[in-house]
Amino acid sequence: MKAYELLYFVDPAATEEMRAGAMKRIEVAITANGGTIDSVEDWGKRKLAFEVDKLNEGDYTLINFQADPSDIAELDRVLRINDAVKRHMIVRRPVEE
Repeated sequence: MKAYELLYFVDPAATEEMRAGAMKRIEVAITANGGTIDSVEDWGKRKLAFEVDKLNEGDYTLINFQADPSDIAELDRVLRINDAVKRHMIVRRPVEE
């Protein structure tokens, strides 16, 4: 298992149901093959550096998790097909000692 972090944002006008549904789908994609979620931080609304899909703000969430490298492609696919998630980024975290 390797340590990763996922940062994504949704439309700030999205309903709480849409946010919860996106989070649940991400959680299932991470934990389906034995991955674990270390922490979830809701960053709230932030101004975007440039317009994305006619949005100037995004509602950000940061997830620290551990998963097999082979499962990252499936998580990326899930994020791409989820309409609520406007942009996302998955990066490898350094090993904490």
